[in-house]
Amino acid sequence: MSVVFEKAERTPDRPSLRAANALSSLTCNDLAERVRSLASALLDSGVSAGERVAILGRTSLEWVVLDLAVLSVGAVVVPVYPTSSAQQIQHIVSDSGATRFAAESDADAGRLMDAGADVVWSFDTVGQWSQSGGRHDPATRMAAVRSRDLAMIVYTSGTTGAAKGCMISHRNMYAASANTVLRTGAMFGGDAEEQAVTALGLPLAHVFGQTIMFATLIGGTHTWLIPGIPDMVPSLPAIRPTFLALVPYALEKIRKAARPHLAPGAEQAAVSDGLALLHARVQAATAEPARPVLGLLGDRLTSVISGGASLDDSTAGFYAGFGVDVLNCYGMTESATAVTVNEPTTNRLGTVGRPIPGTTVAIASDGEILVRGANVTIGYWGSAADRSPVDAEGWLHTGDIGVLDDGYLRVTGRKKEILVTSGGKNVSPTPLEDRIRLHPLVGNAIVVGEGRPFVSALITLDPSAAGLDNAYLESELQNAVDDANSLVSRAESIREFRILPRDFTVDNGLLTPSLKLKRAAIGEEFRVEIESIYEMSSPGTLG
Repeated sequence: MSVVFEKAERTPDRPSLRAANALSSLTCNDLAERVRSLASALLDSGVSAGERVAILGRTSLEWVVLDLAVLSVGAVVVPVYPTSSAQQIQHIVSDSGATRFAAESDADAGRLMDAGADVVWSFDTVGQWSQSGGRHDPATRMAAVRSRDLAMIVYTSGTTGAAKGCMISHRNMYAASANTVLRTGAMFGGDAEEQAVTALGLPLAHVFGQTIMFATLIGGTHTWLIPGIPDMVPSLPAIRPTFLALVPYALEKIRKAARPHLAPGAEQAAVSDGLALLHARVQAATAEPARPVLGLLGDRLTSVISGGASLDDSTAGFYAGFGVDVLNCYGMTESATAVTVNEPTTNRLGTVGRPIPGTTVAIASDGEILVRGANVTIGYWGSAADRSPVDAEGWLHTGDIGVLDDGYLRVTGRKKEILVTSGGKNVSPTPLEDRIRLHPLVGNAIVVGEGRPFVSALITLDPSAAGLDNAYLESELQNAVDDANSLVSRAESIREFRILPRDFTVDNGLLTPSLKLKRAAIGEEFRVEIESIYEMSSPGTLG
């Protein structure tokens, strides 16, 4: 993208990207030169405009430079999750028509070759090309790229059925990332003397990671590239980020990891203080928190953009109590991930913020959230090309349910995930699941009850629960369920739960690569456990 070269001209010596284990950072000028050199090497290898380049690997400097170089010569990036199954990789390779391939490791290269790739570039080779360059001058090809051109085909997580290839144009991606920077004010840094710093551990195979990456380039952020969230947490004290972008699951895991380092009662005190700040709409980072910022987050963190799923209010309160604003945002692959985001100065609890500039949000008669703007996809690719999430008037039908409150969006559920009990009660499972997962002994949770007389839950255990007395474990999990039930009416509350013998993972097909529950697959896998709940129930005691 041209922003790389614009930054090289305006702020050539400003730090831009830093590999996880590197001793120094690439400046804006260094990055531009690497992208130009790799673009030249890609032309040497015969990459043509519109050709699809599949990339499989964890977040890294090589991933980013290849991403930028492919886009700069008018080719199309096809990201592949490192955790994808062989069947998923086969579908992406076949459906996208990718003809060029790059992989982080030999094992990843083998998986691509099993899916039909003939030659796979290694990330090491990509890194060498980015420093040595090629014979071709890429200037002409770079100048020919237009905003309407296809930039990426990002395959949706696919909670049901095969993933759809969502087409993201250069215009879509720029609109999403640049307007996220505009909406969040000075958080990404701009050209301010005090440079913003972040650690990017989101997968670049997900459009959320891509949008944040481009936003950091546009905003002039000094960005450390981390292979994944587990690698990020121990690195934060050295990186000292001023802001982060994370998924709620990671925020929950960090909260749990902090517990052993806190004095008794400190967690609940932080939640209480933080919620008071948020209800008063006081910026947590500028308020005077009762306790210092958690050391494992570094000592400069003030904001976290949280997206990809819902976040329990108590977790937002927990971080606010330590001086860190969690800025909930909302989007989807079909909107290049960015629709709304909260701002540090006007963060509103329980909402996902206001629309980013240039984006319009409306609520349909049935409560569905509709989106229109330059960030909205140009359509689906390949086997899904005959379908479109966008209607004739340009509205993206999100499938989510929500309300607008003084311009702020509240997401209340998903059309396909709303449970309707046999008594006709509509139940949104997500808030209940979010709260149960906060318990230290819980690995994951799913709420069920479609067409049933009451709502129940399936709960998996955290590894720390191993060896605990069963009676104690049942009591603690009941406490977790009771805490969740405090959020809803009795008709919506969980009446029964079962402990499952194994967790939900990407590898066993029960989570999507972006860690969303695959509800249908879980329901089938644990059909016996679900049936046992309702076979043993006593209808006369439901009240």
